[in-house]
Amino acid sequence: MKCALVTGGSRGIGRAICVKLAQMGYYVLVNYKGNETEASNTLAMVMEAGSNGEIMQFDVANKEQVQQVLNGWMEKNPDKVIEVLVNNAGIKEDGLMMWMKDEQWDSVVQTSLGGFFYVTRIILNSMLLKRYGRIINVVSLSGLKGLAGQTNYSAAKGGVIAATKALAQEVGKRNVTVNAVAPGFIKTDMTADIDEKQMKVLIPANRFGTPEEVAHAVGFLATPEAAYITGQVLSINGGLYS
Repeated sequence: MKCALVTGGSRGIGRAICVKLAQMGYYVLVNYKGNETEASNTLAMVMEAGSNGEIMQFDVANKEQVQQVLNGWMEKNPDKVIEVLVNNAGIKEDGLMMWMKDEQWDSVVQTSLGGFFYVTRIILNSMLLKRYGRIINVVSLSGLKGLAGQTNYSAAKGGVIAATKALAQEVGKRNVTVNAVAPGFIKTDMTADIDEKQMKVLIPANRFGTPEEVAHAVGFLATPEAAYITGQVLSINGGLYS
């Protein structure tokens, strides 16, 4: 059975990606850190989309949790193969660097960059053995352009972008592609406190994007037909920055 793992899949962009992959026929593993109710809601939407899946709790920033849960799942499910990995989990702890606390830096960098490393390292081995895999990392406009008040978030996402390009060169011969999508302003909980009316004048498309628009791009990169695209960062930002 072909499976897809989506980290941070309980809400927002992660949820939309889970539904998209379900529509493509994947058995979807919905990772979540703490909100089991929302993760279960996502799973219900996966089933409504005509597929199946399960929820999987672990904190991507916790190496021991990642190893225990993922290795345990793979041992118990030898008939299920994770063909698609979407590293979507991320958090924001915004603040000017001069006032930024150690915890704000550590938690943001460890979740996005550390989480990418811990999860991908485990899943990658199976992909290389099977000689097939799609790894898609959800980064950010912040990781490309840099945004004031997000030194930690920009560093974390910028690090994942660089890692995407490096890993793509390591695994390309095994038909494993590694790409990233970089959303701009998308209507999610993360942007709920941003005034869209004020910000949209800066965006050529004159609006915020939707999680489904990001999910569509992820779905494209996850297809077998996208085999010759690797090491790339696809901006989904309405023309705000490229």
